[in-house]
Amino acid sequence: ATSRLLVNYQEPYRSQILDYLFKPNFGASLHILKVEIGGDAQSTDGTEPSHMHYENDENYFRGYEWWLMKEAKKRNPKIKLIGLPWAFPGWIGRGENWPYDYPDITAYYIISWILGAKQYHDLDIDYIGIWNERAFSSKYIKLLRYTLDKHGLEQVRIIASDRLWEPISFVMLIDSELHGVVDVIGAHYPGTKTVKNAILTGKKLWSSEDYSTFNNDVGAGCWARILNQNYVNGNMTSTIAWNLVASYYEQLPFGRCGLMTAQEPWSGHYKVESPIWITAHTTQFTQPGWSYLQVDGHLEGGGSFVALTDGLGNLTIIIETMTHNHSKCIRPPLPNFSVVPQKATFYLRGSFYMVETLQVWHSRLDFESGNSSLFQQLHPLKVWRGRFSLDLNVDEVYTLTTLKTGRKCGCPDPPPPQPFPSSYQDDFNIRNPPFSEAPNFADQTGVFEYFVNASDPGDHVFTLRQVVVQRPITWVSDADQTISVIGNFKWVNLTVTCDIYIEKPRDGGVFIAGRVDNGGIYVRRTKGVFFWVFADGTYRVTGDLAGEEILMKGLSGVRDNAWHTLTLNIQGNSASGLLNGYPLWENVAVSKPKNGWAALGTRSFEFAQFDNFHVE
Repeated sequence: ATSRLLVNYQEPYRSQILDYLFKPNFGASLHILKVEIGGDAQSTDGTEPSHMHYENDENYFRGYEWWLMKEAKKRNPKIKLIGLPWAFPGWIGRGENWPYDYPDITAYYIISWILGAKQYHDLDIDYIGIWNERAFSSKYIKLLRYTLDKHGLEQVRIIASDRLWEPISFVMLIDSELHGVVDVIGAHYPGTKTVKNAILTGKKLWSSEDYSTFNNDVGAGCWARILNQNYVNGNMTSTIAWNLVASYYEQLPFGRCGLMTAQEPWSGHYKVESPIWITAHTTQFTQPGWSYLQVDGHLEGGGSFVALTDGLGNLTIIIETMTHNHSKCIRPPLPNFSVVPQKATFYLRGSFYMVETLQVWHSRLDFESGNSSLFQQLHPLKVWRGRFSLDLNVDEVYTLTTLKTGRKCGCPDPPPPQPFPSSYQDDFNIRNPPFSEAPNFADQTGVFEYFVNASDPGDHVFTLRQVVVQRPITWVSDADQTISVIGNFKWVNLTVTCDIYIEKPRDGGVFIAGRVDNGGIYVRRTKGVFFWVFADGTYRVTGDLAGEEILMKGLSGVRDNAWHTLTLNIQGNSASGLLNGYPLWENVAVSKPKNGWAALGTRSFEFAQFDNFHVE
C-alpha cells in the first residue's frame, strides 16, 4: 500500500514523478515493476482492495495498481510486470486463515487477476508469485502452472517463494515436478548471499525484495552496494526494491523507504532522492535480456564491479566502492568490511578487445558536506589495447559503457512542501470517480470505497462505504475493527464531523476518531480518541481502536439504517461529542496520545457508510 497518495497528485507533478521512475533514459528507468495483488488486508502500510471481495464479485478497476502498471507500460513498453499476493479475501479460505486448503479456488482467483489485467487493461503479466513471505504449497504451485497453461498463459513464469532460499531450493531438488514449474527462485533481503541448493537448481536467482531503507544517501549507498553485490556474491540477476516510491503517510511503518518521495499530493511537492540516480547507473545502460559476464567482481581495495553485455558487442561495467557505515541496509545486519582508495586496472579480452572508448557516468556520495554528486557524465575514457585504469575513491559509483544513450533529466522544481490542509472536507459526490477510493484516506484494516446509494432520496446518493464483511486471510495481524486514517499526524486540537449510516442491525457500529497514533502492521495497537455509536442505541468513547480503554459510555438513540451526524471535538486534555448537532457527552479527559491522524471506521468487518466528512 505504498503508492496510495501518488494517485491524487495533480498534473503535471504526477506525470513528472512517473517519468522519474519509468521513462527510459530519464531517471530510474526501471526494468521491472512488481505489484501487490490486493487481498483486502493489511500488507505493511495499508490495505489494497481485491478484485474479488466476495465469491460472486469481480471488478478490475479497484485500487491503483492497474493504473500504475499502465503508466509504467506507457513510458516503457518493455518493462516486466510481476504480481504477488500478500493476503487473500476471506472466502478463499472458507473460514480458515490459510489459502491452500482449496488450491483450485486460489489458483482460479490468481488467474482471474492475470486475465483481468489483459482483458480490461491490455497488460501482460510476466511473472506471478505465490504468497509473500509466507509458506508455499508444492501442490498449489503445480496446480497454478497447470491452470495457467489451461488458460493459454504459458508465457507467465512462476517465481517462488518470496521468502528465504530454503526450503524452496531443497524441495525443488527432490521434487522434479516442482523443479519443472518454478522458473525463478526469489529470496527476500538475502544480504547479497545465496545458498548451495539454490545454485544447484540451475534456476534464475533473484533478490525479489530488497532495500527497504530510508532514502537518504546511506539508503543510496545500500542500494548501490546490493545492486552489484547481489550478483557478485550471490549470483542474483535481478534486484527489486521495496518500495517504488514513498507515497504513504511518513509516520506509517518504514516511512520514506522508497526510491523517491512523493507523500504530499495536496501540495504537489515531491523529492527525487539519491537512490533514483544510483538506479540509473545500472538501468540506463543495461536491459532485461543482457547477460552478466562471469568474472570475479571483488575489487582488491574493497567494493565491487559487474560487467554486462547485450551479446551484440555492447559492454557496461558498473563499479561501486561503498564503505560499511555508508551503505547499511535496514536488514540483514552487515558484517564489517573495509574499502580504501585504489587504482583499478581492467583488461578487455575477446570481442571487447576492439573497444576504444567508454562513456563514463559518476556518482560520489559525500557524507561530510552533504554535497553529493549524482549521475554526472564525465569525459570518455580511452581504452588502449584492451586496457584502462581508474582511480577509485570511497563511496563512489562509476558506469563505464559503450552506450551513448544515458541522460540525466530534470523537471522544473515541484512546489514547496505544505502540511495537510488544516481544514479539509469531502462529500464523496463524484459520479465517475477515476479511482475506487477517496483521496488521502489510507485504509489500515478493511476497504473503503466510493458507493452509489441508488435508493437514497437525495442527500446521501454518493457515499464512502466499508465493503469487507469477512476477515481476510491475513498477512499480519489486521485489527478486528476496520479503520481508514487521514490528515496530518502532528494534529493536536481538532474537530471531526461525519454523517454515518450503520447497515448491520443489532451489533453493528461505527466510529470517528482523532489523535490516531498508529497504522500499518501495528494497526492492532492503535490508540487515539474514538467516538463510537452502535445499532443498539448506545455510544462509547474509547482511548483505543480495540475499544478496551473505555472513557465514557451511555445511550445515544442511534439506530441502524438511518443517517446520523457525529462530531468529535478534541481540545487540549478534553474531548466532547455531538450527535446530530446536539451535545451527547462532554469534558471527557484525554491524555495520550498527544497527536495523530483523523480516522473513521467500523466495529467489525461490516457494511457501513460515511458522508460529508469534515476535519478542522
